[in-house]
Amino acid sequence: MTTGVGREFMEKTEYPNIGPSDQSKGLPQPPLEKGARPDQTLINLPKPAQVKVRPVDLTAAINARRSIRKYSDEPLTLGELSYLLWCTQGVQKVTDRPATLRPVPSAGARHAFETYVLANRVEGLPSGLYRFIAVPHKLVAEDLDESIGERIAAACFGQYVTQSAVTFVWAADVYRMVWRYGERSYRYFLLDAGHVCQNLYLAAEAVGAGCCAIGAFLDDEFNIVLGLDGENDFVVYAATLGKG
Repeated sequence: MTTGVGREFMEKTEYPNIGPSDQSKGLPQPPLEKGARPDQTLINLPKPAQVKVRPVDLTAAINARRSIRKYSDEPLTLGELSYLLWCTQGVQKVTDRPATLRPVPSAGARHAFETYVLANRVEGLPSGLYRFIAVPHKLVAEDLDESIGERIAAACFGQYVTQSAVTFVWAADVYRMVWRYGERSYRYFLLDAGHVCQNLYLAAEAVGAGCCAIGAFLDDEFNIVLGLDGENDFVVYAATLGKG
């Protein structure tokens, strides 16, 4: 049997070892998303239903799925970005529980991810780092300093995050999931990230783009660049996307 941190993680997140959740204790549910800060201005995105994308057969999209690491200089439109955000973390409905229903599955409909977008080439959007506010389907600017792309690239071992039209980053808001599932949540973050990123791969076909998932990065450095504390919220996954 294998030993080490990985095996210990699996054992300690088994259901007999996780204890009662805060939900079971009657503690209040955390917010559905972080929302915009008072100092941030919401940026409108085109409504996804009004964005024209090319029809793509599902089987064809699955068959065509590849990791694409080289991109042209052609930008995305703001509508295309809006469509991709909806496909990966858009909100279809807020239920009475409350919970959000989205195009991707999430354990207990907790949907713990905050989506960050490094916009390198998006028509009508200045280059910089943005965060997706999913319920109203809008963006907020997080960091428009011209060095933000290079700082993210450095945290990703110099990979191609500045060569894409956009780079998506998914960060877990930990308590949103832990409230319900305790230590088991750390498994669910990883599972949920796979659902989200696969939707991006498939949706990319509809906008004539390709993408590539990135799991190799320096966690502490990436969290610092995004202003995350690495404990209550942290980067889980990223993906570059651009036209061919």
